[in-house]
Amino acid sequence: LVSLRHETSDSLRGADGELLDRALVLWMPGPRTATGEDLGELHLHGGRAIVAAVLAALATRPGLRMARAGEMTRRAFENGQIDLLQAEGLADLLAAETEAQRRLALRVSDGGLSRHVEEWRQAVVVLSAQLEAALDYADEDDVDRESTAAIRDGARVLAERIAAVLRSPPAERLRDGLRIVLAGRPNVGKSSLLNCLVGREVAIVTDIAGTTRDVIEAPAVLAGLPMIFTDTAGLRDDVGDEVEAIGIERANRRIADADIVLWLDEPA
Repeated sequence: LVSLRHETSDSLRGADGELLDRALVLWMPGPRTATGEDLGELHLHGGRAIVAAVLAALATRPGLRMARAGEMTRRAFENGQIDLLQAEGLADLLAAETEAQRRLALRVSDGGLSRHVEEWRQAVVVLSAQLEAALDYADEDDVDRESTAAIRDGARVLAERIAAVLRSPPAERLRDGLRIVLAGRPNVGKSSLLNCLVGREVAIVTDIAGTTRDVIEAPAVLAGLPMIFTDTAGLRDDVGDEVEAIGIERANRRIADADIVLWLDEPA
């Protein structure tokens, strides 16, 4: 079970008999485990010295090594405990920094998307069988226009279900953040709004037109969603100098790549 001599149910000792910790030792036989393999767990007290001492004792045992990064997930995938989508969901769950990221990753790792895909696969199999039957027995009396119409309706419903999922915001936006660009003419309050949204002074605010000459990015989390706000140079035709012109060009590129553009204008 472990590479230490387990003297009692709660005492872990090294090879020299020294008491390392009083811990809980759990044995979980496969295949009903996270990886599908036999697993043993040591529930230690959390001090760094205790963990280091136990790991050092384990390292002296032949054939034992530290697990590589992602190895448990890989073993679970190889042993059929999870599919590839669930494995990717676990990776996202470990990297989640916001509530929205956690919820999405948890749904994927729990098999939510995999269940959708399996339902679609089964629907395609049924439609394929119905279509093959209609083609093979087109001259039979029990194959009529109503049968082919039912196949078309089934395919249409399936396509609508898939399209509904595809219309959902991509996972990359929840991982990397929505790109929100503040744009407009000079001196309409873009930099002031950026400072207000992120809750700190990240952009210089003055009454001088053309103060912002380059793009300024600032991450923030609002309502549990990661966002990247971008302040841009004010857009105008009478460009002051070459530096401002470069800033306006960069602003136009960011506007083109944005998920959301907040256009600010002067009051009417």
